[in-house]
Amino acid sequence: MTSLALLLIGFSLFSALTLALTHFRRENYQDQTMAMIMGLVLLLALSGLQFAHFVWLYLDQAWVETTLYRMTLFAVAPAFYLFSQPLLHPQIRTARMQIWHALPVVAAPWLPSDMALPLAFIVGAGYLLWLARSLYALRHERENFHLELVLLGSVFFIAIGVSVLGLAQATLPEKLFFTLYAISIGAAFLLVQLTLGLRPQLSTEISEAAQESYASSTLTHVDCDAVLASLNTLMLEERAYEDTELSLPGLATKLGISAHQLSELMNARLGKGFSRYLREQRIVAAKSMLRDEPSASVLSVGLSVGFAAQSNFYEAFREIEGMTPGQYRKLHPRNKSPE
Repeated sequence: MTSLALLLIGFSLFSALTLALTHFRRENYQDQTMAMIMGLVLLLALSGLQFAHFVWLYLDQAWVETTLYRMTLFAVAPAFYLFSQPLLHPQIRTARMQIWHALPVVAAPWLPSDMALPLAFIVGAGYLLWLARSLYALRHERENFHLELVLLGSVFFIAIGVSVLGLAQATLPEKLFFTLYAISIGAAFLLVQLTLGLRPQLSTEISEAAQESYASSTLTHVDCDAVLASLNTLMLEERAYEDTELSLPGLATKLGISAHQLSELMNARLGKGFSRYLREQRIVAAKSMLRDEPSASVLSVGLSVGFAAQSNFYEAFREIEGMTPGQYRKLHPRNKSPE
């Protein structure tokens, strides 16, 4: 079991670095700066815990008994809350940092060592209850995120299991709890990587779905068919998707409605959020270029249809088509009619 823990510790550290470099980028968190920053803080905290577990399990140095480990442990749940809150409750706008969430971290050094770990997991359990309540509010969106919610739900149950273990930590053999804790963190990283592999823009799409779940209808006085026709014209004739800076508010302005109205209209009539819709429009255009312009490089195709970087193009193409742009081009040569 220790070998498995060490293996997953290594995977966790590599995964944290990969997520920091590839997922927590500004284009994945438009208008969600707080979520992006706290996501990076969460990765740093989890990496710190895993490194301490490695030192304890492999080098037999009890870093898990240090004040820094204790503070880091208390930082995980608040960091996760501050990461999730802007995504799950986008209707809440606050200009100030919620300082009180840092109180457990500040108090950690002054707690008796035998109370610190159980209390940290009690605090974590409280944040998990908030998460469960917030996810329940998205129950009507489960068809749009079925597999993703199953995977993230598995992470949730891992967290519950760790909280239970944390309360019983004093009764477990010396290193067993930290072995199981390291395995749990590694398994959570694996599930998150699988989830983001399936849905790279999941954070944005959940935020859009949450916004619709909490909002009352804004389409009472909107001619939905006329707006959808204008949207179709903007995409097919004016090729608005080519604008790398195109945003939901910007597109809504072009259509003469508010961002909330456009978001609700897309979810209600098209069954998808703005981010997904925009990626699909760009991929449709990219597929046409890949077939009709065989001399154009894959990079130039991606940039031409509005993607800001090659990595974003590859992620979106693989997500929607299940293959890379290069593979698609080989399967659909110019002299072969598209399906």
